[in-house]
Amino acid sequence: MAETIRGADILVRALKQAGTSRIFSLSGNHIMPVYDALLGSGIEIIHTRHEAAAVHMADAWARLTGECGVALVTGGQGHSNAVAALPTALAGEVPVLLLSGHAPNAELGLGAFQELAQARMAEPVCKKSFTASTPEALAQEVALAIRIARSGRPGPVHLSLPTDVLDAKIDAPTIRGPSAYAAAPAPLSADSAAAIAAVIARAERPVLVAPPALCTPAGRRAIAALSAASGLPVAAMESPRGLGDPSLGAFAQALAEADLVVLLGKALDFTLRFGRAPAIPAAARFVVVDPDAALLARAAGSLGERIAIAALAGAAEAVAALTAAVAPHGNAAWAARLAGAIAFRPPGWAALADAAEGPIHPATLCQALRPFVAGADDVLVCDGGEIGQWAQAILSGPARIINGVAGAIGAGLPFALAARAARPAGRILAVMGDGTFGFHMAEFDTAHRHGLPFVAVVGNDAKWNAEHQIQLREYGANRAHGCELAPGTRYDLVAAALGAHGEFVTRAEEIAPAVERAFASGRAACVNVLIEGQPAPSIRMG
Repeated sequence: MAETIRGADILVRALKQAGTSRIFSLSGNHIMPVYDALLGSGIEIIHTRHEAAAVHMADAWARLTGECGVALVTGGQGHSNAVAALPTALAGEVPVLLLSGHAPNAELGLGAFQELAQARMAEPVCKKSFTASTPEALAQEVALAIRIARSGRPGPVHLSLPTDVLDAKIDAPTIRGPSAYAAAPAPLSADSAAAIAAVIARAERPVLVAPPALCTPAGRRAIAALSAASGLPVAAMESPRGLGDPSLGAFAQALAEADLVVLLGKALDFTLRFGRAPAIPAAARFVVVDPDAALLARAAGSLGERIAIAALAGAAEAVAALTAAVAPHGNAAWAARLAGAIAFRPPGWAALADAAEGPIHPATLCQALRPFVAGADDVLVCDGGEIGQWAQAILSGPARIINGVAGAIGAGLPFALAARAARPAGRILAVMGDGTFGFHMAEFDTAHRHGLPFVAVVGNDAKWNAEHQIQLREYGANRAHGCELAPGTRYDLVAAALGAHGEFVTRAEEIAPAVERAFASGRAACVNVLIEGQPAPSIRMG
């Protein structure tokens, strides 16, 4: 006799075949059949306090593990809350599957409970957004969603789950194996790789640029192999500050001298000033490799005759093929200049490490944090805002997660929780501002319940400082208003009330001991540091 199972059970079996080991979720009426099906499945639910936090956690999980991150939320307002986090994953080029409960298909158009046009709502911020049709098709729809999320330029996909699809019972279908969930190949041909290598060899001052999709542990290893083979540094761009990304030092100055720019899956967009002079010389030529035909055509239309080669291929495939084809570049002086520009930091910052008097400068704070992200499994999480830029400029770690090209703040705490789940042996250090802290502070409770320790260092300058700096710069100090926060707020006590360890720091010499105690506590921790509100660093040589 054939086995009869629910649509919810089919969903869970498909996720198991995809290699899913954790789901980040907030419960709700529409998805309770899925919760029931997950019992005994071996897939752990990390139950969050906000749906957007669940998506951010799935995002960070995917970046660190290479899996497709999965978030599961309820329908209606649960879905709309979750959609707010999708632009970060989309711009970050991260494979995420958002599963949302949904009103039953049989009741659509009749005013069903929490009935919304969910797929249409998510569509602008997803690679694909659709609604499950039948229990018979559900396994194939899950495989399609994950395959799309991973393929080409990775990104989020949304699938809504009507309750009558989840509750319906059918004969158990055959669930396809792991290959059904793998990325569709997007290779760069050997001939194209050889042609690109030849163009690089002929250039005097080539610059190689990688996309956010390769700013992962695996991606950075691939980039390092290409750099070793070519003798050229590869600039990995994932910051909303674009050429002003402080973790790239004075890269913008070197780029302004390039005669060839090779975009290895990196979209030509605002982060590269659209390829225009003076950011990139008008005479510079381009190699554009992109997995998206529309973006390849957009670049071609923008650059015109400046394109030397255009090729349709995935970023990872392009980097691997070029690594095999390229030879060490002949202009060693240019390679050294480019590497020096990326590594450059103002010499005066070192002196700030010992600043003991007066308000704590962001550079002083970040210099004190350097020893805490030195282990092989450690992860540095940086949110946006001005303190986030200082952290990105001064700190580095074996793995890094930042808010990304979308430029939205608030993901830092969820990122840190997921990083701890992905890297149980490492130290997770998250640096954020006081504005960021307020978005998802309740996730300290999630960390406490699930035993996910990390340390969040809050640079507390009592303002939305990025916006405050815009007001100062554009309108003048006498017109700066509306961006203030309460001075001296005890974010450490808020975290402690939610089960975390708390530290309050007002002097520079207290920073390192407080962070040491926070890690030693074995709990999620908040180190609340009163800092001076400084603009983000702008790095130039000479």
